[in-house]
Amino acid sequence: MPQPRETMDLETRLLIVDDDPDIRELSAAFLSHHGYIVDVAEDGAAMRAALARHSYALVVLDVMMPGEDGLSILRSLEPATAPAVIILSVIGEEVDRIVGLEMGADDYIAKPANPRELLARIRSVLRRHEERPARRTGAVVPLRPQQHFAGWRLDPQARLLTDPDDVVINLSDGEFRLLMTLVDHPRRVLTRDFLLDHSRGVQAEHFDRAIDVQVSRLRRKLARPDGRGGDELIRTVRNEGYMFAADVETR
Repeated sequence: MPQPRETMDLETRLLIVDDDPDIRELSAAFLSHHGYIVDVAEDGAAMRAALARHSYALVVLDVMMPGEDGLSILRSLEPATAPAVIILSVIGEEVDRIVGLEMGADDYIAKPANPRELLARIRSVLRRHEERPARRTGAVVPLRPQQHFAGWRLDPQARLLTDPDDVVINLSDGEFRLLMTLVDHPRRVLTRDFLLDHSRGVQAEHFDRAIDVQVSRLRRKLARPDGRGGDELIRTVRNEGYMFAADVETR
């Protein structure tokens, strides 16, 4: 009798990136037993070689590796074409997990990872990605108009933020999604849970500190040479959350 898709998936290809050969092989064997096609890589170079050979639905990426660490590898991926990423982080290394999520990782799991929890996290992330048909199938996405605020210009289609002097400001994927959430709800107090849900998805792990750190970084990106701008545009509302304080014009 054929297995249901929830248990068996004979087409989805996964990549396990870890410098520990035992973890690589045990994880690969367990996931293969559940029907996934699984490849392994011991470092960033092997990972990039694998990505050049195959199209992966998801990468399980260890943070602590000798040489190029997992966060550096994650930073180098192109968000528009990269597979989903689950980062493995040593228990207690909350900063690594927060930074990884800010850089666009889809989820994290504490290391050493329970194989069944890893399988559940992989299924959860893949389900979320399957709910984005435009990204996976190349379907036409309706154009979103540009948004203007306080001399700034945000282009959702090109994923560009331009300051009042017409200088492009580089944003990480997480910073861009957070800013989009804020400008979509101007002059409204948004709770940290709301910001997490709308900038990362409702199944994301909730860390108040993660949003606080990301808001702080986004404020620095929005600051002008005279030091004004960031704190004025994104205001902290004590005991409630944050508010985008500028008027937003869509055109």
